[in-house]
Amino acid sequence: MRKIIHIDMDAFYASIEQRDNEEYRGKPVAVGYPEARGVVSAASYEARVYGIHSAMPSVTAKKKCPHLIFVMPRFDVYHAVSRQIRSVFLEYTDLVEPMSLDEAYLDVTVNHKNIPSATVIAKEIQQQIYEETGLRASAGVSYNKFLAKIASDYKKPNGFFVILPQNAVEFIATLKIEQFFGVGKVTAQKMHEHGIFTGSDLQKRSETELVGLFGKMGHVFYEYARGIDLREVEPNRITKSISSETTFLTDKDSLTLLNVELYNLAKEVIQRMKDESFYGKTITVKVKYSDFKIITRSKTFTHNITDFYLLWNAGKEIMKQIDLSQKKVRLLGLGVSNAGNDTDKKYTQLELKLF
Repeated sequence: MRKIIHIDMDAFYASIEQRDNEEYRGKPVAVGYPEARGVVSAASYEARVYGIHSAMPSVTAKKKCPHLIFVMPRFDVYHAVSRQIRSVFLEYTDLVEPMSLDEAYLDVTVNHKNIPSATVIAKEIQQQIYEETGLRASAGVSYNKFLAKIASDYKKPNGFFVILPQNAVEFIATLKIEQFFGVGKVTAQKMHEHGIFTGSDLQKRSETELVGLFGKMGHVFYEYARGIDLREVEPNRITKSISSETTFLTDKDSLTLLNVELYNLAKEVIQRMKDESFYGKTITVKVKYSDFKIITRSKTFTHNITDFYLLWNAGKEIMKQIDLSQKKVRLLGLGVSNAGNDTDKKYTQLELKLF
């Protein structure tokens, strides 16, 4: 029986802004761009009361909460804080699987401090994160990743919840189907159409029936409903690509202006590549036109891209292939993929070096 912890920082970006700016504390804060085409990257819990959430258009957020405070994102700061948090995790175990800047799974079945209780470890980590960063995290503890993730979300913010093996099936029966991993809006709607609204409803369905309805995911849903999740915490997950994109406030048709935007994107991408020790050979430029048509153009080198100017100049060369005469550009993206060393041998990028 494994001991798995899921740590999820509470309103990570927004909490950092409230920590660093006293005037934001206790007020609805959105990290993002307030302009017409902006979107909310993160929302404080005070903002969430108004129904504001990440990926919401800024204009919609402003309508819901006219006194909402918009703060420009500071990704360099968020990355730095994430590295602090990751160093706390590594004091306890090398089996850390980061899912994003603000969440990770930890397998503490065997741990560096020889602490037998995962509950004790999770509480220590929460306290240490707060002492070192001034930020709150929610923690979930269970015997697999599926349940640990549900547990960390159960009593947010600053939550702590444990799902014991003997209570798992009964607890799962009380969950809304939307709380299950892999159940998005479309799948949830299909489940509702077949009378599946809760974990209890799911538990009543046979594996054959679920596979017939949902294909391979039917096997997964059948097992989740019974508290089964055999996925291991993977510290060596492979990063397949790194990219960044920006949506313009006004459409652009000037190659010069687009190359300036490309410069900023290349700066962000190369920094993330260095942070994550990820290097690839293929550069891809993504363009979304004003009519929302999307095209991509790529160039593959015989060696890894490790230099900013090589990345930027290659991006500019690719941009020359893109027709700007008929339509303006609404969005521009830049990415690097096709990881490998210069002898074409595939390698594994250690996720532990990500942040």
